Amino acid sequence: MQSLSEILEYLKDQSAEKYKANVVKLGVPEQNSLGVPIPVLRKLAKELKPSNHLAKQLWDSGYHEARLLGVLLVDPYTVDPKWAVALVDDVVSWDLCDHLCKGLLYFLPEHEDLILSWQKDHRLYHKRTAFVLIATAVVYDKEMAQAQIAEYLEIIRNHEADARPHAKKAVSWALREIGKRDIASLQKARPVAEALAQDADKNKQWVGKNALKELNQLIPTETRKRLKRKKSTSK
Repeated sequence: MQSLSEILEYLKDQSAEKYKANVVKLGVPEQNSLGVPIPVLRKLAKELKPSNHLAKQLWDSGYHEARLLGVLLVDPYTVDPKWAVALVDDVVSWDLCDHLCKGLLYFLPEHEDLILSWQKDHRLYHKRTAFVLIATAVVYDKEMAQAQIAEYLEIIRNHEADARPHAKKAVSWALREIGKRDIASLQKARPVAEALAQDADKNKQWVGKNALKELNQLIPTETRKRLKRKKSTSK
């Protein structure tokens, strides 16, 4: 099974109404949803050969799950960067946005440029992409310099307030991932969160307070630099 028609037929066979309803709740038009669980897509991706051509066909089909599968099949190191960047124009849900960032856009040499150009973009998923890319970079790049961390924190500190949940949640996510990186990063991230929590803008306040819920619970471990959230002692 390697042709577009065969794959789409397989996906339709694997569909379920309850999963389709969940996808529609995300904001995906019903006609573009099949209702296929992510584990099914990941399993299928392992069985198929990586193919940029097939990935493009799957994306162009318009089906949400086909697009998720396409990102799993694409080779981010050989794909046309202009095509990859243009995909964000089609995104209408947070899950596809995050999937695209972590599976493709982060690996583009220009992902830092995307962060800088989209951090203040009024388009919801372009703006979310900028901050999800920060969160992704902080996790993936184990050798990231503290100067880069400081630059990301400056972007977060000065981000344009946004009332839309999928935008401000991404800012908080980026800030929390920085704090979880190591002790030095936490010591830089927490003051940024505290400043945002005291900002006059209620949306910036939300970002700061939301981030502090986790940042104030982080503790070091003996086996890794990355911090973890301490277990609750409440019953």
